[in-house]
Amino acid sequence: MTSSYRRRGLAAGVAILLGLGTTACGNAAMLGDDNPAEAKECAPYQKYQGHKGTKVRMTGSSRDLEANLLQQALRRFGDCTGIEFQYEGDAAFENTIRKNVADGETPDLAIFAQPGLLKDLIAQGAVKPASAEVEANGKKGWNQDWLDYGSVDGTFYAAPMSASVKSLVWYSPKTFAKKGYQVPQNWDELIALSDRIAADGEKPWCAGIESGDATGWPATDWMEDVALRVAGPEAYDSWVSHEIPFNDPQIAAVTDKVGSILKNPRYVNAGIGGVKSIATTSFQAAGLPVLSGKCTMHRQASFYAGQWPRGTQVAEDGDVYAFYFPAIDPAKGKPTLVAGEFLAAFTDRPEVQAVQAYMSSGEFATSRASMGGWVSANKNVDMKVYSNPVDHLSAEILQDEKTVARFDGSDMMPGSVGAGTFWVGMTNWIKGASTKATLNAIEASWP
Repeated sequence: MTSSYRRRGLAAGVAILLGLGTTACGNAAMLGDDNPAEAKECAPYQKYQGHKGTKVRMTGSSRDLEANLLQQALRRFGDCTGIEFQYEGDAAFENTIRKNVADGETPDLAIFAQPGLLKDLIAQGAVKPASAEVEANGKKGWNQDWLDYGSVDGTFYAAPMSASVKSLVWYSPKTFAKKGYQVPQNWDELIALSDRIAADGEKPWCAGIESGDATGWPATDWMEDVALRVAGPEAYDSWVSHEIPFNDPQIAAVTDKVGSILKNPRYVNAGIGGVKSIATTSFQAAGLPVLSGKCTMHRQASFYAGQWPRGTQVAEDGDVYAFYFPAIDPAKGKPTLVAGEFLAAFTDRPEVQAVQAYMSSGEFATSRASMGGWVSANKNVDMKVYSNPVDHLSAEILQDEKTVARFDGSDMMPGSVGAGTFWVGMTNWIKGASTKATLNAIEASWP
């Protein structure tokens, strides 16, 4: 988100292909008493059976580690139903899926991190409405806001999957303890800490927005998080829906507030280079200087917990941990920027509906969450399965009805803007373009 699970995946690389086919359990389920132990393992998937020998093609932006974990979470289902999966992780998913639709060569299922892009394709008639079972699963596990992201004009198309909390700042508890830093509780304390670090001759922040065809998205996340804090949730909604223009004075003020950190040469880019190096530093590598002590803070979503090198202890007293990105105006509450993934179908064959139904269930969400590095707002997931402390913290925030949450704005905007001119505009802004020129260009591109 996604995941996360977002559109970019957890690591750079070319698209990969993963297959899942029938094995012992898929055969045992048909044999009953001849293999009672294996048949028992397949009992939870009984209602999805009857599709042995069929194939389902799925695509999304998740690659490498995240794709492998998705494969593991689906393996038992595939074994027990006899459905063969093919998952293709694509770094250029947004562009590829548009081309697939235009060429009439769509996969059976696709995992979307952008409701705006999803709704563009729904408007083109490419996406099939969800089955009654998928819709029922959605209502059991998710609140109406999440269901609305996958709906158009009252018709439900895509069930939510993963979710992530974006309003986090990663840091090293060991560095904070060694230097006597305190976790900031509000924006003024965050800036005071940044100034203190800068006064000591160090740069407090590290950042990177390079992500192949999706370069620029981390900067849009900064914009959205700060917009929630400066303008407030209502103005945020108006901006995302274009009820106020992209170059509105409120959004200009947000951009300059973001620039007070990201374009401040005293603050960035620790352990990497100057301000412009942000544009060429991959988002995967951008936070790594936190581990070496070269960087103090890195703003990134909860899914970044899975990006740290193997063996990194993620805990309050570990190598890295995260704190809530502080509010600016206490009167506007404690807003939280979130993202997520949604599974949509381009075909409605019975085996495709079976896969979509399983992946919309609490059982699938629990299976994937138990593997770590993945969070869901599904209310049917037991909090005990979250072994990673950041995952647990994120799930608590997501499931807390008091949280003032808003979905990633660029993912809600029309695809040509949210996954296009907004990304490009923020990249050019980091490279030196003015706030006025940047916002005017994005506003002029709105369809």
